[in-house]
Amino acid sequence: MLKPVKLKPAYQDYLWGGTKLKEEYNKVSDLDIVAESWELSNHKNGQSIVDSGEYKGLKFGEYIEKLGAEGLGTNCDRFEFFPILIKFIDAKGSLSIQVHPDDEYALRVEKEYGKTEMWYVLEAEEGSYLYYGVNKEISKEEFAERIENDTILEVLNKVEVKKGDVFFIESGTIHAIGAGLVICEIQQNSNTTYRVYDFGRLGADGKPRELHVEKAIDVTNLKPNAKSAEPMGAPEKFDGYTKTLLSECQYFTTYRYDVEDSCEVLSDTKSFNSVIITEGEGTLSMGDTVLEFIKGNSIFVPAQDGKFEIKGKCEFILSRV
Repeated sequence: MLKPVKLKPAYQDYLWGGTKLKEEYNKVSDLDIVAESWELSNHKNGQSIVDSGEYKGLKFGEYIEKLGAEGLGTNCDRFEFFPILIKFIDAKGSLSIQVHPDDEYALRVEKEYGKTEMWYVLEAEEGSYLYYGVNKEISKEEFAERIENDTILEVLNKVEVKKGDVFFIESGTIHAIGAGLVICEIQQNSNTTYRVYDFGRLGADGKPRELHVEKAIDVTNLKPNAKSAEPMGAPEKFDGYTKTLLSECQYFTTYRYDVEDSCEVLSDTKSFNSVIITEGEGTLSMGDTVLEFIKGNSIFVPAQDGKFEIKGKCEFILSRV
């Protein structure tokens, strides 16, 4: 049996971040600001670290090399790199207006995957909002002009946000997470971001942060394409827990589990399972392995035929490929 393991995240201290991940999600870091914690990551800009079992201390990339393709699952065979990255985001301030390229453009220009992503809203302060796509069709010329004259916000789709909302952000969709939001993001394994507008902010060096206007013009979908903020599936009630499909696409499938006392999750050889604890505490058991967890923890379950059990009153996000 391939044993499940706990993971420690890599941290990012972007200037818009806050302290909620340390204060409320049990993140331990010397950084004053923790904007993001990369909970499942094999990216060059920050890898998760195995935090239990015989491979404790290994970088996630080293661990999956030892695990082999079998432990990732047959659905991963079509990907050249580990396919997804999962993170917590604490937006004390607004993120820049930005866009991510699709696979074709990103692999050709940036030598990594494009970025389609999903946001699950964990916390939303009163009045919080985000930008998601354009509110009317515009031309590339108008897009460029509005970036130049600082009127781009006028043509963006502004959406008020509440806890539990789900947003599917397809590559090419212009967007920005607003201030006062804590989000769990499931995305392709990419860190390619084209910044369009940054509210006139200065970086740590005292200079305006770089914009990537030409590339953004190349890749942005300038037709409205926003989808509902509701989960893709209806809640399914079982004995002791409720399961809801949040989002499904060619890159990942993500569920929310609300557990009253316990639940069993079937595993298979098609994909690993990522378990991100968003509320509560308890244990994950598989075979003779028992892992205790608290809010904010990340557990990786290798692909294999079998099942694992979650015990304890909790909420978790399960993602697979």
